[in-house]
Amino acid sequence: APGEVITAQSGAFERDPQESSTTDEELSRAGSPGSRGGSSSTTPDYGEKRLPQALIIGVKKGGTRALLEAIRAHPDVRAVGTEPHFFDRNYEKGLEWYRNVMPKTLEGQITMEKTPSYFVTKEAPRRIHNMAKDTKLIVVVRNPVTRAISDYTQTLSKKPEIPTFEVLAFKNRTLGLIDASWSAIRIGIYALHLENWLQYFPLSQILFVSGERLITDPAGEMAKVQDFLGLKRIVTEKHFYFNKTKGFPCLKKPEDSSAPRCLGKSKGRTHPKIDPDVIHRLRKFYKPFNVMFYQMTGQDFQWEQEESDK
Repeated sequence: APGEVITAQSGAFERDPQESSTTDEELSRAGSPGSRGGSSSTTPDYGEKRLPQALIIGVKKGGTRALLEAIRAHPDVRAVGTEPHFFDRNYEKGLEWYRNVMPKTLEGQITMEKTPSYFVTKEAPRRIHNMAKDTKLIVVVRNPVTRAISDYTQTLSKKPEIPTFEVLAFKNRTLGLIDASWSAIRIGIYALHLENWLQYFPLSQILFVSGERLITDPAGEMAKVQDFLGLKRIVTEKHFYFNKTKGFPCLKKPEDSSAPRCLGKSKGRTHPKIDPDVIHRLRKFYKPFNVMFYQMTGQDFQWEQEESDK
């Protein structure tokens, strides 16, 4: 039962050791004038560095990079390209360090950053609330089964020697006991993590973006994001084109520059073939949590329906 798993697993939220880390050097470059990391084009030498008013807080392998690249096309948004990991790994460095990582902005522009591991970090909601209780939060969610496989695929590309997905997913394969302490599975128990955020932030300050619709209808999802941030709808259909090779939309560059911007080679990797029985068991495991998540957010992401269509 979902309640049992929540109780059993409500201890430390482990950090995934395989998750890529951003170095201090990258962060200092990100905040420096003219760096690609600072904004959608170049960071101006004028303006001032401000703490972010909006954060993309999750989830890993949900589509956060695609969302960040798309929102950075908006002239009223300035965002750090690298992940600062302030509220989970660098908090002891203080808010001035964090502010310094941010790009310079003009009056009326929004400062943003994205670090997907915040969503599963127990201390993050309190820390962000302490910085500014009106901070707007964006969570990109995706079918947790697909997300787990994508997460595993990323780790496998860096560490080919790791056990198979099937081995890592179970505490006991014969009994069908899913190992909910494995971060690839744990991240997808969205209802559990959201409970933690709702202790500090009202639902009205959290936008849930569908990772699936970000692929099938990027302009539609971006309209919601821009409305949520109080921005004029500038990022529209004309900013995207579908890349058949990669299987997802790419962002067109402004008229004055050359090639369109597609996400790097680390995105859109081919997933390893997973035993259908394992996928079936994972779907059963996630279903009550998904239902709980739909009830908590007031949104039905239709992950079960999507699976029955396959």
